Amino acid sequence: MTEKSKALSTTAFATLLLVALMMGANHVSARFAFNNGVDVVTAVSFRSAVTALVVGLILWQQKVQIQIQTQHQKYLLIIGGLIAVQSVCLYSSVARLPVALALLAFNTYPLSTAFWARVLYKHQPEKAVIWSMPLILFGLALALDVLGAASGLGAAEHWAQIGTGVAFALAASATFGLALVYTQHETAGLDGRLRTFSTMTLVGILAIAVAISQGGFHMPQAPAGWWGLGMLTFLYGTAFTILFTVLPKLGVVGNSAIMNVEPVFALMLAWALLDQAIAPIQLVGAALVVGTVMWLGLRNR
Repeated sequence: MTEKSKALSTTAFATLLLVALMMGANHVSARFAFNNGVDVVTAVSFRSAVTALVVGLILWQQKVQIQIQTQHQKYLLIIGGLIAVQSVCLYSSVARLPVALALLAFNTYPLSTAFWARVLYKHQPEKAVIWSMPLILFGLALALDVLGAASGLGAAEHWAQIGTGVAFALAASATFGLALVYTQHETAGLDGRLRTFSTMTLVGILAIAVAISQGGFHMPQAPAGWWGLGMLTFLYGTAFTILFTVLPKLGVVGNSAIMNVEPVFALMLAWALLDQAIAPIQLVGAALVVGTVMWLGLRNR
């Protein structure tokens, strides 16, 4: 069986879609938690600590040797810090915007990745990335209703409502792109499970420290909040476990862009569960962003 046919097998494709569904549902669950007394730092603390524990148990069960070269240690700390910032920024965006729009703005991270690779490592972006930039940005402009036409509020009032949330999502995109570039260039050869364990552990420690410094965790004030916190923790941890333990065995490394349908799943779930809806023109923009990002990841290189 060739790598290509293996990558596109029914099992692999279904697993990728399952991960995307769980990631989208994780953010919808987070919105339930935020609407019922949970703050962002508490959500990141629980999610990261439990995920680190699960991945740590997998490392122990699979008897993975924990050997980290000195050159990797510095960048593992940097990557962990970046993912901590990205997690807080993305959840902060989800708390302020319709979930799907927050994820769409975050999905500009391929552009962030290309930017950081160019700035830090003089890596010339591929022509496909350059051609995709205006498509992604145009789609994002439609999805966010930058002129305030779909909302009927006008640009100034519309951006007064969404500006902070969009800024958080783009900050999450920038930090995630930087983390990806450092991961590719500075941690090559390091076991993915070990890298994930290190990252989630550091994110958990930083988030817990921030929570304690701010007077402790902000726990849910209603049953819906408990369900939201529990589900976001379960869904995120399960998705990451599948991502780093099952997917490599299925040979889908080159097709992980399929998971960029996450905003689509989030859009459907948020509409059904949170009564969040966006205008038809915004759906067109969302489709353009998702389609372009998926094309970037799935194209033949």
